Amino acid sequence: MSLYEVGRMCMKIAGRDSGKKCVIIEVVDANFVFVDGATRRKKVNVLHLEPLSSVIEIKNKASHDEVKAAFEKLGIGVWDKKSKKVSERPRQIRKVKTKVAEKVAKPKKQAKKEEPSIEDAVAEAPKAEVKTEAKEEPVVEQKEAAPEVKQE
Repeated sequence: MSLYEVGRMCMKIAGRDSGKKCVIIEVVDANFVFVDGATRRKKVNVLHLEPLSSVIEIKNKASHDEVKAAFEKLGIGVWDKKSKKVSERPRQIRKVKTKVAEKVAKPKKQAKKEEPSIEDAVAEAPKAEVKTEAKEEPVVEQKEAAPEVKQE
């Protein structure tokens, strides 16, 4: 008869649940058993268990509720599964394209107003041409005067 039998209390000595008490609920073969209790209910290698002297009267393949009732009689806490709430996957919010008319209606920043833009230079250019035309008229008069000077 094996030391690892159904109902045998054990202490986990390896893995995430190490240091916690459990009970064997099913013997799979010589190397593996199913355990439940203060640990997660799962298949465990017997090399990861330290058998204790106490044995609980529990049937083969007992449910978690039966194991929980037996552990509460002994005053040992039982590991209960805490299910996570499934939340929605976060969705990416796409940017909305603005219309061209809305872009024109927006006021320009003051920093851009201080610096002359290309549009401002083009707007001022005809004013400069008007000034140069006024200067060209006297130049034309001087050309007429120059031939007169040559004739004298």
